[in-house]
Amino acid sequence: MTNPMQAKKRPFKGHEAKHFLFETDADGRVATITLNRPDKKNPLTFESYEELGDLFRALSRASDIRVVVLTGAGANFSSGGDVFEIIEPLTRMAMPDLLDFTRMTGELVRQMRACSQPIIAAVDGICAGAGAILAMAADFRIATPEAKTAFLFTRVGLAGADMGACGILPRIIGQGRAAELLFTGRVMTAAEGHAWGFYNAVHERDTLLAEAQKFARTIADGPWFAHAMTKKMLDQEWAMGIDQMIEAEAQAQAICMATGDFRRAFDAFAAKTKPVFEGN
Repeated sequence: MTNPMQAKKRPFKGHEAKHFLFETDADGRVATITLNRPDKKNPLTFESYEELGDLFRALSRASDIRVVVLTGAGANFSSGGDVFEIIEPLTRMAMPDLLDFTRMTGELVRQMRACSQPIIAAVDGICAGAGAILAMAADFRIATPEAKTAFLFTRVGLAGADMGACGILPRIIGQGRAAELLFTGRVMTAAEGHAWGFYNAVHERDTLLAEAQKFARTIADGPWFAHAMTKKMLDQEWAMGIDQMIEAEAQAQAICMATGDFRRAFDAFAAKTKPVFEGN
């Protein structure tokens, strides 16, 4: 009998994006999204914001993709919102339209955090404004020594409170460091970002993407149902007290213990072989 919930899923290998590049490895487990406007340092547009949000939302129904790598073309990650395609039109909009825009951009972060697949940001060169937000919203971040990360909103007369920055960034690097970056808009170097915990690792430019995809593969070949649970708990527990945290994790772990992956891992350990995880 066909499982109706499994029937709702579909492979994303071969998916064609309009406003960025999308490709997967041979079996479709690792997807790489490349912001692909290198002549302008990969800025975001109204269309790419919306398409990225829709893609991360749709990945909840992916039958193949287990990890996403997010990067930029041409030795830069992203310069943020395109000055002439986004910033200039915003200066002429009325408040209701501005609110629609800021909600749309925030929705992209919401969908990045909500999708079950861990996201690895591979950052080189300029990572500024909304580009820095995308890196922040990822689950892991690796960089090159040349990475320059800046939350530039204050430089254009805006608050640092953009797309969840005031809530998420302090949880990554601490309140004082986050306040400094959000108030000043200054560049955080790769060395600072690594020391502060924003970047998990730093690799040379010519190995960055390969290292990101290698790391992605190790996660994709692991217990990916359990990884999705870990991501969900990391998000949900921000707003919980200790009692709620303990109970939520008790339920989450019991769910994982009921999967075949848990039994297969034990059997493999007993047989001194490598476990094969199937996500069920």
